[in-house]
Amino acid sequence: MTNIIYDDAFNWNEWTVLIIISLGFTIFFLLPKKFSSTVTVVNLLYGVVIGLVFDHTIAIEPLDFYDVGDESKYQLFDLFSYTMYAPVGYLYIYLYEQLQLPEKKYWLILYILFWSAVGIGVEYIGILTGIFHYKNGYKITYSYPIYLFVQALQIWLYHYLFKRK
Repeated sequence: MTNIIYDDAFNWNEWTVLIIISLGFTIFFLLPKKFSSTVTVVNLLYGVVIGLVFDHTIAIEPLDFYDVGDESKYQLFDLFSYTMYAPVGYLYIYLYEQLQLPEKKYWLILYILFWSAVGIGVEYIGILTGIFHYKNGYKITYSYPIYLFVQALQIWLYHYLFKRK
Protein backbone atom coordinates (compact mmCIF):
# COMPACT_ATOMS: atom_id res chain seq x y z
CA MET A 1 0.00 0.00 0.00
CA THR A 2 1.48 3.28 -1.09
CA ASN A 3 1.00 6.46 0.87
CA ILE A 4 -0.86 9.15 -1.07
CA ILE A 5 0.05 12.69 -0.06
CA TYR A 6 -2.79 15.13 -0.71
CA ASP A 7 -1.27 18.09 1.05
CA ASP A 8 1.78 18.92 3.14
CA ALA A 9 0.83 22.23 4.74
CA PHE A 10 -1.27 23.42 7.64
CA ASN A 11 -4.18 24.91 5.73
CA TRP A 12 -7.94 24.71 5.14
CA ASN A 13 -8.48 21.12 6.22
CA GLU A 14 -6.78 21.67 9.57
CA TRP A 15 -8.40 25.08 10.03
CA THR A 16 -11.84 23.61 9.27
CA VAL A 17 -11.33 20.92 11.92
CA LEU A 18 -10.22 23.52 14.47
CA ILE A 19 -13.17 25.81 13.64
CA ILE A 20 -15.69 22.95 13.94
CA ILE A 21 -14.15 21.85 17.26
CA SER A 22 -14.15 25.43 18.57
CA LEU A 23 -17.74 26.13 17.52
CA GLY A 24 -18.97 22.77 18.79
CA PHE A 25 -17.38 23.04 22.21
CA THR A 26 -18.37 26.71 22.53
CA ILE A 27 -22.00 25.68 22.01
CA PHE A 28 -21.52 22.77 24.42
CA PHE A 29 -20.17 25.02 27.20
CA LEU A 30 -22.79 27.74 26.62
CA LEU A 31 -25.77 25.40 26.82
CA PRO A 32 -27.38 24.94 30.23
CA LYS A 33 -26.36 21.63 31.73
CA LYS A 34 -29.21 19.18 31.24
CA PHE A 35 -27.68 15.77 31.84
CA SER A 36 -25.68 13.93 34.46
CA SER A 37 -21.95 13.69 33.88
CA THR A 38 -22.37 10.05 32.76
CA VAL A 39 -24.98 10.91 30.11
CA THR A 40 -22.85 13.85 28.98
CA VAL A 41 -19.65 11.82 28.63
CA VAL A 42 -21.39 8.94 26.83
CA ASN A 43 -22.95 11.29 24.27
CA LEU A 44 -19.69 13.20 23.77
CA LEU A 45 -17.80 9.94 23.24
CA TYR A 46 -20.45 8.44 20.98
CA GLY A 47 -19.55 10.73 18.07
CA VAL A 48 -15.83 10.12 18.48
CA VAL A 49 -16.17 6.35 18.74
CA ILE A 50 -18.59 6.07 15.81
CA GLY A 51 -16.25 8.20 13.66
CA LEU A 52 -13.34 5.93 14.51
CA VAL A 53 -15.37 2.75 13.95
CA PHE A 54 -16.56 3.78 10.50
CA ASP A 55 -13.17 5.14 9.46
CA HIS A 56 -11.58 1.88 10.49
CA THR A 57 -14.28 -0.11 8.73
CA ILE A 58 -14.87 1.55 5.36
CA ALA A 59 -11.80 3.78 5.07
CA ILE A 60 -9.18 1.03 5.30
CA GLU A 61 -8.46 -2.00 3.16
CA PRO A 62 -10.11 -4.02 1.78
CA LEU A 63 -12.76 -1.31 1.16
CA ASP A 64 -10.54 1.80 1.38
CA PHE A 65 -13.26 4.23 0.28
CA TYR A 66 -11.69 7.44 1.53
CA ASP A 67 -8.75 9.02 3.28
CA VAL A 68 -8.81 11.55 6.10
CA GLY A 69 -6.45 14.53 6.21
CA ASP A 70 -3.27 15.26 4.35
CA GLU A 71 -2.16 11.69 3.61
CA SER A 72 -3.63 8.27 3.08
CA LYS A 73 -1.86 7.04 6.21
CA TYR A 74 -3.13 8.30 9.55
CA GLN A 75 -1.32 11.20 11.13
CA LEU A 76 -1.57 12.70 14.61
CA PHE A 77 -3.88 15.51 13.45
CA ASP A 78 -6.28 12.94 11.95
CA LEU A 79 -6.78 11.48 15.42
CA PHE A 80 -7.34 14.98 16.79
CA SER A 81 -9.95 15.60 14.08
CA TYR A 82 -12.23 12.96 15.62
CA THR A 83 -12.88 15.30 18.55
CA MET A 84 -14.98 17.45 16.22
CA TYR A 85 -17.66 14.73 16.39
CA ALA A 86 -17.94 14.92 20.20
CA PRO A 87 -20.06 18.06 20.60
CA VAL A 88 -22.25 16.98 17.68
CA GLY A 89 -23.20 13.75 19.45
CA TYR A 90 -24.02 15.70 22.58
CA LEU A 91 -25.99 18.43 20.77
CA TYR A 92 -27.97 15.78 18.90
CA ILE A 93 -29.29 14.25 22.13
CA TYR A 94 -29.55 17.62 23.87
CA LEU A 95 -31.90 18.98 21.20
CA TYR A 96 -33.75 15.67 21.08
CA GLU A 97 -34.63 16.16 24.74
CA GLN A 98 -35.09 19.93 24.49
CA LEU A 99 -37.64 19.51 21.68
CA GLN A 100 -39.35 16.82 23.76
CA LEU A 101 -39.14 14.33 20.91
CA PRO A 102 -39.46 11.30 23.20
CA GLU A 103 -43.09 12.41 23.65
CA LYS A 104 -43.53 13.29 19.94
CA LYS A 105 -42.46 10.06 18.30
CA TYR A 106 -43.88 11.00 14.89
CA TRP A 107 -41.30 13.83 14.70
CA LEU A 108 -38.43 11.45 15.35
CA ILE A 109 -38.14 10.36 11.71
CA LEU A 110 -37.98 13.97 10.55
CA TYR A 111 -35.42 14.74 13.25
CA ILE A 112 -33.16 11.88 12.11
CA LEU A 113 -33.61 12.83 8.43
CA PHE A 114 -32.74 16.45 9.24
CA TRP A 115 -29.59 15.57 11.20
CA SER A 116 -28.51 13.15 8.48
CA ALA A 117 -28.79 16.01 5.98
CA VAL A 118 -26.72 18.18 8.33
CA GLY A 119 -24.12 15.39 8.43
CA ILE A 120 -24.00 15.32 4.63
CA GLY A 121 -23.61 19.11 4.58
CA VAL A 122 -20.71 19.04 7.00
CA GLU A 123 -19.13 16.12 5.14
CA TYR A 124 -19.40 18.14 1.91
CA ILE A 125 -17.55 21.00 3.59
CA GLY A 126 -14.97 18.41 4.61
CA ILE A 127 -14.58 17.36 0.98
CA LEU A 128 -14.21 20.96 -0.20
CA THR A 129 -11.59 21.78 2.43
CA GLY A 130 -9.60 18.55 2.04
CA ILE A 131 -10.55 16.72 5.23
CA PHE A 132 -11.98 13.80 3.22
CA HIS A 133 -10.65 12.37 -0.04
CA TYR A 134 -12.96 9.81 -1.67
CA LYS A 135 -11.60 6.93 -3.68
CA ASN A 136 -12.58 3.59 -5.18
CA GLY A 137 -15.92 4.92 -6.42
CA TYR A 138 -17.23 6.25 -3.10
CA LYS A 139 -19.82 9.04 -3.33
CA ILE A 140 -21.20 11.35 -0.67
CA THR A 141 -24.69 9.91 -1.19
CA TYR A 142 -23.41 6.61 0.22
CA SER A 143 -22.90 8.36 3.56
CA TYR A 144 -26.58 9.22 4.02
CA PRO A 145 -27.72 5.72 5.07
CA ILE A 146 -24.74 5.56 7.42
CA TYR A 147 -25.87 8.79 9.09
CA LEU A 148 -29.43 7.47 9.33
CA PHE A 149 -28.19 4.31 11.02
CA VAL A 150 -25.72 6.06 13.35
CA GLN A 151 -28.26 8.63 14.52
CA ALA A 152 -31.06 6.13 15.03
CA LEU A 153 -28.59 3.95 16.95
CA GLN A 154 -27.61 6.86 19.19
CA ILE A 155 -31.22 7.51 20.16
CA TRP A 156 -31.80 3.81 20.75
CA LEU A 157 -28.66 3.59 22.95
CA TYR A 158 -29.67 6.71 24.82
CA HIS A 159 -33.03 5.17 25.65
CA TYR A 160 -31.55 1.76 26.40
CA LEU A 161 -28.84 3.10 28.73
CA PHE A 162 -30.52 6.06 30.37
CA LYS A 163 -34.27 6.19 29.83
CA ARG A 164 -35.37 2.70 30.87
CA LYS A 165 -37.90 2.68 33.66
